[in-house]
Formats: sequence, C-alpha cells, structure tokens
Amino acid sequence: MKTGDRSALVPKLRFPEFRNAPGWTTLNGDTLFKPINNRGAAPALPVLAITQEHGAIPRDQIDYHVSVTAESVAGYKEVCEGDFIISLRSFQGGIEYSRYHGICSPAYVILRKKGDENDHFFRYLFKSERFIQQLTRNIEGIRDGKMISYAQFSEQLLPVPGPPEQQKIADCLGSLDDLIAAEGRKLEALQQHKQGLMQQLFVPPGETVPRLRFPEFRDAREWTPHKFGDFVVRSFYGTSAPTAETGKYPVLRMGNMVGGRLDFSNLVYIDLNPQDFEFFRLRRGDIMLNRTNSRDLVGKVSIFDHDSECITASYIVSFRLDENQIDPWFCNLMLNAPMYQWRIKLLATPSISQANINPTTFKTGLDIVIPKPAEQRQIAACLSSLDDMLAAQSQKTERLKAHKQGLLQQLFPSSEDVSR
Repeated sequence: MKTGDRSALVPKLRFPEFRNAPGWTTLNGDTLFKPINNRGAAPALPVLAITQEHGAIPRDQIDYHVSVTAESVAGYKEVCEGDFIISLRSFQGGIEYSRYHGICSPAYVILRKKGDENDHFFRYLFKSERFIQQLTRNIEGIRDGKMISYAQFSEQLLPVPGPPEQQKIADCLGSLDDLIAAEGRKLEALQQHKQGLMQQLFVPPGETVPRLRFPEFRDAREWTPHKFGDFVVRSFYGTSAPTAETGKYPVLRMGNMVGGRLDFSNLVYIDLNPQDFEFFRLRRGDIMLNRTNSRDLVGKVSIFDHDSECITASYIVSFRLDENQIDPWFCNLMLNAPMYQWRIKLLATPSISQANINPTTFKTGLDIVIPKPAEQRQIAACLSSLDDMLAAQSQKTERLKAHKQGLLQQLFPSSEDVSR
C-alpha cells in the first residue's frame, strides 16, 4: 500500500493551536523521498563525512583521516544542502542530514524530498528514538554493518502532520538545540579558562615561580622540586578478583575516572572478607593512577573524595600521601594539568597492545615542584571551586539534552498512538 496507513495519529504532546486539528497521516518513505545518484558533481566540492554526531559534514572540519584518491572521488555521489543520507549505522543512530553541498562515498543512499515538507521536521524525526526503533523492528536482518536500502526505507511509514505543525515542531526543537549549543559553549569556555589557570598557577619542572600567584604569596619563597615518591606513604594495587553487577563493595574502574574526579555511574561490585577489603580500601584523599591502557588513556589521575567504602580494579594503583607535606587535592589538580599529564604519559612503556606505567617509576621518575602547604590549599580551593562550576554547567547541559530526548518521544507519534 504505497500511500501508507492513513489512520489518524495523535502525538502525546501537541501545541495548543493544533490540539483540535486533524490527526497526522502516515506515508510511505518513497512517497516523500526519492533516491539521488548523481555522480557528475563539480570537482571542487568538499568530501563529506557522514557522522551520527554532526550529520554530513566536510571531512576537514572534524578529526577524519581517511584518504581518498582522485580516481575514487570521481565516482562519489553529489549531496545537496537539505538531503538526507542513509549510512551503514542508520539502524543505530537514525538517518543523517546535510547542511552542506558536497560529495560522499557511493556506498551511501542519498534521499531528497519530493515535496515542500519541512527539512528540519524530518531531520528531528529521523534521529528520534522511536524512528530508530521502528527501523530495527520493521526491517528483518538488520545488524551491524548492513546498509538499509532505498527499497527498505520505502516501506517505512512516516508520520506527517500539516505544514504549519511541521514548522512549529522544527522551530521548537531548533530553539532547544540553540540553547544546548549555547550552554555547551559556556562549558567549553569554563574548561578553557581552567586550563589557562592551571598553566599559570602550577610550576613545571625546571622552574620555581609560577606565572600567577595569589597576592598573599607574591613575596613567599620559591617553589621546591621533589620526586612524587617523596610524599607517598603507601602505594597499592586494586583487586583482580571477579566483579559483578551486585555485591557489597563498589569497584572503581578507569571509566569512573573523569577529569580528575570520580563518576559513580556504571559501577561493578565485589564481595570480600573484612581483612581483604581493608587491604584494598580507599581512604579520602588517595590519588588513583590508571597505570595500564592505550597511550591516550594511560596516566589518568583522580582523587578519591568520598566517604563511601570503595576499592579499585587491579589496573589502578593508589597512592596515600603525607598530608603534612602535600595537600592531596592540590596534588590531584597539579597531576591533571596538561604540563604534568604530558610528563606522566612519557613514563609509560609500550607493550603489544597497550602502554604501562610502573608505580615505582611513577614515584621515582616524576619530578614535581610545589609551594608551602598554605599556598597549595589556596590553589586547590580556587581550582576546586571552578571544578564545581564546571560540574554544574555540565549537568545543566545534560539536563537540556535529556529534556530534548523526552520531547522527541512526545512530539512524534508512533503506531501505538493511533486514535480510536
């Protein structure tokens, strides 16, 4: 039935001016979209990468390193602004939209609207969770690496309201996207501000005076060089025992170490007898080092800043510090500064599949420069306050994204919403 099931659909959430309007109709994909296979585009057009995060975007605008030859580009398909692209992973992340005129690999299916429906209404519809679920439910055999064909897309029933309601939904979600982007820019600005402060507040090895000093310490003594191990009173690995989704004690892993702090989501748990637990148990102020991983992830450092009873996985080594000489929160912030993260990674020795940092090498090979404890605490207080602002801004941005996902669920109807 090429015109689709025209039983009226009503979304759970509808703008006031449309609450008494007729229900939405459903139309087959090929009623609304046609495939485009133009391989004779102008040679100067940019090559587009098809991504779930950015849609279709010129490769030089993102970190994309796949090279192409002049011969292969000659067979690429033209993509116009407003076109949609079915990618290999559309059954996971929806159908992508292009804001650019360019070319893309012939492996992709290019869709172009037949009528004057709103581009951005379909941009949101094709990225909604309901549409993605519909793709995976209605198309048999979809699995990782299998492309959705135009014929399969043609059989999809797409819910369509009248043009004014399409525009209203697109405007609403577009405004929310603008707000999310603005809050994201605030978060990025705070992150850059923190990075700049860290560059000025900490002293790299070989120097003894920071570029920026609080007024009460401007006439204080120069900072003094040390080995990190000068302040370690105990170092210990985490447990290599099997973990599960339930148990008495949470086990922190590399994924829980985020920006020098800890994220307590996606925890695993373990049951241990009291004696073994006390050996592995973290204390408030312990410094955690991710000692084994890829070159990019090895060397991550976080501080245990909680009163809960936790231990770590075996690839994390923890250091308990002499707090009379070095403030653990200052130390954690310093080790997360770019100038120190770079040096920490240099301590890693490569293996076949990953890099490793020997805890003894970390203690004896990492040079640090520190001021007196009072100045340490002042720096830690300043940067920790900024971390609190970053956490609050990040949470605000995530709440807006969750709100958008909730709206997408309610603004677009599904087959279960057919009015009776």
